[in-house]
Amino acid sequence: MTLRIGTRPSALAVAQAGTIADRLSSAGHPAELVTVTTSGDRSGAPVAELGVGVFVSALREALVRGEVDVAVHSYKDLPTAPDPRLHMAAVPQREDPRDALVARDGMVLGELPPGATVGTGSPRRRAQLEALGLGLDVVPIRGNVDTRIGKVRSGELDAVVVAAAGLRRLGRIDEATELLDPLQMLPAPAQGALAIECRVDDLELGRALSLALDDEHTRAAVIAERAVLATLEAGCHAPVGALADVVSDWEPISGDAGGDDNGRVVDRVSLRAVVGTTDGALLRASVTGNLDDAEKLGSALAAELLDMGGLAALGEPLDREI
Repeated sequence: MTLRIGTRPSALAVAQAGTIADRLSSAGHPAELVTVTTSGDRSGAPVAELGVGVFVSALREALVRGEVDVAVHSYKDLPTAPDPRLHMAAVPQREDPRDALVARDGMVLGELPPGATVGTGSPRRRAQLEALGLGLDVVPIRGNVDTRIGKVRSGELDAVVVAAAGLRRLGRIDEATELLDPLQMLPAPAQGALAIECRVDDLELGRALSLALDDEHTRAAVIAERAVLATLEAGCHAPVGALADVVSDWEPISGDAGGDDNGRVVDRVSLRAVVGTTDGALLRASVTGNLDDAEKLGSALAAELLDMGGLAALGEPLDREI
């Protein structure tokens, strides 16, 4: 049986779904792409005005109706609340999570003059760009990668900020003039990661997708990042950035004095997050903990951010970007 993989019709969505189809075919599961147009694809309104899940709902409904067998999403587009009809079968190895600058004349961020116009549709990016104090004029934009970069090529804007993962998947990473260090700009939770869903009762397919595609470390990192977002949504609506890395630590065996040969290597989640406040400040926090506690770590870090800023300070629209 050929698996029908549902995807949005944009060039980027088709490219990333195509990589999943190729991997499944290589694993012995022939696959073809089926494009599904979402309400977000049909609208030219700013993403923050469209609401949560506009790039997801049509794909999910096509999956529930049996029009496709698998749905491929950009993970950061998913609402934080799970859909009980569907199963998150796999989270493949993540692409580059960083943001990328595409600027005129090959400039990097620090070379842009005060007053330079930088385009982004993301409240998260805007908040972090403005916090750098470079005097940039950050302006809202919508559109696909071609549209955004075209505004730089035409001279309408001096630069745009887009996801590095999108440029890499389109084979256009050489157009980036700088890959922004997460110390300057933390990405959106789950940026660069894909989410692979199937129907909750399709157990055999779910197992096959997991075996062929799932990456344990990416899944843990994304769970931690999205737990930050989910907890903050419960108490505020703010520009949120988060990035988790899985790091290996040496842990002495319990009761041992710590000798070089008596211990084990354990994987831990190192998580950083930032949230913008209504007065333009950025609140930052970080935490490290066990891989199995990824969701708890994210929730605890979000609670710390709320304690730092207070609910009243965290009132901007949530970051929903493409």
